Amino acid sequence: MWEPGSLTTRRAVPRSHPRAESLLIRSRLVDGFDSGLVAREGLLAQGRGEAFDYLLGEKTGRPARRAIRAAAAALLLAKSPIVSINGNAAALCAAELVSLSVQAGAKLEVNLFYASKRREQAIARMLKKCGAREVLGINPASSARLHGTDSARGRVDRDGILAADVVVVPLEDGDRTAALRKAGKTVITFDLNPLSRTSQTAHITIVDNITRAAGLLAADIQRMAGKDRRVLRQTVSDYNNRSNLAESIAQIRNNLARRARLA
Repeated sequence: MWEPGSLTTRRAVPRSHPRAESLLIRSRLVDGFDSGLVAREGLLAQGRGEAFDYLLGEKTGRPARRAIRAAAAALLLAKSPIVSINGNAAALCAAELVSLSVQAGAKLEVNLFYASKRREQAIARMLKKCGAREVLGINPASSARLHGTDSARGRVDRDGILAADVVVVPLEDGDRTAALRKAGKTVITFDLNPLSRTSQTAHITIVDNITRAAGLLAADIQRMAGKDRRVLRQTVSDYNNRSNLAESIAQIRNNLARRARLA
């Protein structure tokens, strides 16, 4: 199993390489695939995300910071928050997502598009290795159905996603995001593509690399934990996902325009 700073990764990707961080992220996904966490299709999805991260400038911009703050407030206001985990999320930042769940008082649930018992168990082991005490979504006896999606991701835990009021869905697919919203859930997602169905459908879209943003969200939750609930409600109320996505698209446009001037 890959761990940050492992010898094999350091030898394969020298820190002096100009694309070191990107290559390290790729290594995590490949190692996650070899360890049974990631589906083959997940490797393709990573390539798409990496392209958008490059267009965004590979940094956390103002729109992402604003969305992170709104997400932190929404999670602190939640009665039954949950973080949904797929293979890519587990391979990329399991420790950060476990920390996020602890700070938010949120449950963790494994939920896969290309589902298999082996992958579910591998992801659950990874999360527990990173400090999770309980992982939902792996017990067939607790299985329920989320109406509105025909994929395997429609199978949820009745004590987890089905009962939640706020759902964090990193690296999500658009169909289930729409189904979650239709079911009355507040949906928070990490998505590097501001044009995707998921980005456009979620209540709060963090347009940033999850390897950067998950830790920032956990830190914001910790920082805002003592704030008055009226302040938290106002933070959520003031946030507009559509205008924030437009600003993320403008961030891409401005980066491209700057590069064009330098060409």
